[in-house]
Amino acid sequence: MSTATVTARPGAVLADLLPASRVRDAALVAGGAVLTGLAAQLAVPVPGSPVPVTGQTFAALLVGTALGARRGFLSLALYALAGVAGVPWFAGGTSGAASVSFGYILGMLLASAAVGALARRGADRSPLRMAGAMLLGEAIIYAVGVPYLALAADLSLAKAVALGLTPFLIGDALKAALAMGALPTAWKFAGKR
Repeated sequence: MSTATVTARPGAVLADLLPASRVRDAALVAGGAVLTGLAAQLAVPVPGSPVPVTGQTFAALLVGTALGARRGFLSLALYALAGVAGVPWFAGGTSGAASVSFGYILGMLLASAAVGALARRGADRSPLRMAGAMLLGEAIIYAVGVPYLALAADLSLAKAVALGLTPFLIGDALKAALAMGALPTAWKFAGKR
């Protein structure tokens, strides 16, 4: 057994460590969509808010980071399109685009691409940079989700922030902390740092 460490090429993300093929890419995109759908089922209602706490955002950001911008975006697009078409894998087993929280899903599309682009620049290899990438991804999700919530639920922007952002800040900090350890550690275990 060789103990030699193979260095990943610059600009690689974790998914690039697998042998390249279209089948691989299709499986990764579908797998990312399924992971996000499964994580969305971990939903805890927030009293007074129409938006639950879910594992969905964490999964979406991990998918983007691990797959890269293009595959991450495609994965979240597949997740969104399948949910709109009726697959009950949005938060709490819902589907469709009529939910007041659908804007967060749209934000996840953009956020997965952003964190995937940052991962290609090495943000997934150090804890501090990974935390920054996750916090940026969360900010993108809120930048789309909160105004959508305000429009869809006929709320003022201040009320939408109070219901759709503020209650989630502590959880988002915990998600960033988890990612700080998870992805750099994955690179370390892969021996590709």
